Amino acid sequence: MAAQASTPKYSGAVTETVRRQREQRREVAGGALPLPYLSAYPAALQSQVRGWLADDKAEAWLLRKHPEAHAVRTDKSLYDYVDALKGRHMRNAGTLNKVAYDGRIHVVHNALGLHTRRTVVQGSRLNARHEIRIGALFKQAPEAFLRMIVVHELAHLREPDHDKAFYQLCTHMEPDYHQLEFELRLYLSWMDHSGRRLWLAQP
Repeated sequence: MAAQASTPKYSGAVTETVRRQREQRREVAGGALPLPYLSAYPAALQSQVRGWLADDKAEAWLLRKHPEAHAVRTDKSLYDYVDALKGRHMRNAGTLNKVAYDGRIHVVHNALGLHTRRTVVQGSRLNARHEIRIGALFKQAPEAFLRMIVVHELAHLREPDHDKAFYQLCTHMEPDYHQLEFELRLYLSWMDHSGRRLWLAQP
């Protein structure tokens, strides 16, 4: 199953509010399974995803594509992971002052990851401080999903808006960026539908 549309912005991580509103959205959609994470994709692709969810095919497909979770479980290892990607693609984009997992991101900011930039006065100079936070949900997820989210946040070091230049930078760092985002959105849709998560049993 491949993504067939230009990639929309992130819709945010799964929340209890999303789950409570699912039945309301189903009624509004005329009984069709709501797909908030895939709402900007073609209707034919959404219909295919609904079929996979109804027939319990999505879980097996995701596990075939991504059989293992990554091992980047601590904030220190996450910093090293992000800094390595930055050094490979965006060496001159400024210093990362903090990188961390954050379990509150989806509640406070309705996002999967977050890049913040603030200016600090040091003597007569203005220095930019960059922080990247990744939703704690992705501590236990495939490395490809983590990489896609990190690439997204790194791109914001240079491009603040989700425009053509932003997505060109994303695909420069990760050529499969759009496909991986679709697969991540499929995973979030499966989570919303099933109320479960994958890859949790792995050490």
